[in-house]
Amino acid sequence: MCELGGDLVGSRFPTMRLDNYKPLRDIVFDAIKEAILTGRLKPGERLMEVQLAEEMGVSRTPVREAIRKLELEGLVVMVPRKGAYVSGLTLKDAAEVFEIRSSLEGLAAALAAERITDDEIKTLDEILNDIAKAREEGDAETIVKKDMEFHQNLFKASRNKRLAQIIYNLKEQIDRFRIQSLSNPDRVKKLLSEHKAILDAIKKGDAESAERLAKAHIYESEYNVMNMLRKEMHFEEELL
Repeated sequence: MCELGGDLVGSRFPTMRLDNYKPLRDIVFDAIKEAILTGRLKPGERLMEVQLAEEMGVSRTPVREAIRKLELEGLVVMVPRKGAYVSGLTLKDAAEVFEIRSSLEGLAAALAAERITDDEIKTLDEILNDIAKAREEGDAETIVKKDMEFHQNLFKASRNKRLAQIIYNLKEQIDRFRIQSLSNPDRVKKLLSEHKAILDAIKKGDAESAERLAKAHIYESEYNVMNMLRKEMHFEEELL
């Protein structure tokens, strides 16, 4: 196995590992996609093939192919006579995603209150402990990762595979807004208490409270993201 990328100072791409089972174009695609979702490539940032290829230690061809595929997924926008840009996070996008997510999260929490197992409760408690520890250490990457795990385990505990599949189809959009939201230290503090309240309601088997608290949690995240978007003004329309 060999490695690519990660050698340049300030590189936005961690060292990429090559193996015999995954084509180079897929490895490059995954690396650029992760950089977008984690904010290392920011909304509105231009994607220069030559620069990305040099930074990743590959030729321009897999980079070009990755950009085209990312455009199909809505993470990249092609602007005539200007090139490729990381797609912006718009107020309309956020409103639509959070509108759907609040309903799905509320339903998942309500079902989990009725169907969760003792082992799953233990797992969720451990995740919250990990978030608290990461917050004390200022480990933003772990906070985002553990927040994702909390919600994934909540959907698992709902025992509704179709519900989990619907939320999975929105994963890229949700992850981008999650990272945007959790970049605010004040939001992380509130997030932990909101998670604990949801889990307490689930432990009590109180489906109604669990649903209400889960929806309120998503509304708080939406409010935070909307304010950040208004300040940063990263809109696709500005590129056109």
